[in-house]
Amino acid sequence: MARKALLGLSIAVLLTSAPVLAQQVTQQTPQRVAQQPMQRETVAYVNTTELLNAFPEREAATQHLITLSQNYKEELELMQSEYNKKYSDYITYQSSLAENIKLRRMQELTELEKKMQQFMDLAQKDIETQEASLLEPLMDQISKAIQQVGVEQGFTVIYDMANPGIAFVTPKAVDANPYVKEKLGIN
Repeated sequence: MARKALLGLSIAVLLTSAPVLAQQVTQQTPQRVAQQPMQRETVAYVNTTELLNAFPEREAATQHLITLSQNYKEELELMQSEYNKKYSDYITYQSSLAENIKLRRMQELTELEKKMQQFMDLAQKDIETQEASLLEPLMDQISKAIQQVGVEQGFTVIYDMANPGIAFVTPKAVDANPYVKEKLGIN
């Protein structure tokens, strides 16, 4: 909702300021126009996913994560194989086993199931942690570059098409919260 309001406000500012700016430019002499650099305050967008994918380091990070995932998968397959063998043995010999042995083997199977689930949870968390640690520096570089481009190019706002949100707001932007709070009668 705030994004729509900000976009609407940005468009309104652009639409209302364009005729005034055009009128000022046409009233100025050609020499004066050449002397004053035209300040561009516009809305722009980036796609951080596309930027991230353009990094050569991204491919190395992806390969590392694929290898890590494959290692976890192989380990899980070994655990699954052990479980399947014990389960098969249990089914095969269940009728000839004493009740205490049946209970112990069922307990063993239950423990193996829990271990496999814990292992899968651990593997998932580790992969997510590794992904974050590998990609965070790249995302920081992208964020800094967006900030620099926003200031250098005079953009008012830069939206990120990959993530719903604003990637940059000009440092000259006015915080309207105090005015809205006053209007609402809150502190």
